[in-house]
Amino acid sequence: MPDDTALVFTQFTAPGALPVGLAPLLVDCWTEVSDAGGAAGFPFPPVDPAEVTAAVDRIVAGLDPSSSRLVTATVDGALAGWLCLRRDTDPLVAHWGTLHHVQTRLGVRGRGIGAGLVRHARAIARDEMGLEQLRLAARGGTGLEEFYGRLGWREIGRWPGALRLAAGDDRDEVLMILKPL
Repeated sequence: MPDDTALVFTQFTAPGALPVGLAPLLVDCWTEVSDAGGAAGFPFPPVDPAEVTAAVDRIVAGLDPSSSRLVTATVDGALAGWLCLRRDTDPLVAHWGTLHHVQTRLGVRGRGIGAGLVRHARAIARDEMGLEQLRLAARGGTGLEEFYGRLGWREIGRWPGALRLAAGDDRDEVLMILKPL
């Protein structure tokens, strides 16, 4: 990021904490990323904005400081990307969390915003949520293994051909872990 650009990370831990107007910006970002073929939860472009809105509404409704956080990145006040950090509070698995829907707007790609979001989520997971490890599932064949690998994540397995994007386009689902935090 250039020094003259203000990059700010913000986390939201409760539905009422979101500023008015943020949810539609999350929908716009998710729609843009998905329609461009991004692996952020809607694999079949073009996506229906009503479906994306419903998904964002579910994420926001589920925000809770102990189990679900929304992390945003803004550049000069404009939404540049976001992700979800979740954990199950069952004592058996409460020591690990999962990253979901990691995405950045197309116009800001290559500027370190996605990496910054992931690093920021790591710090929140460790320092605020007391987690010991993070997990994620990434779509194979998109370069995500390399992206996360540069950030310290390692592949722990994959489901070959688990994701069918189109006839003849089956992708592996790559399971990754970040441990220790």
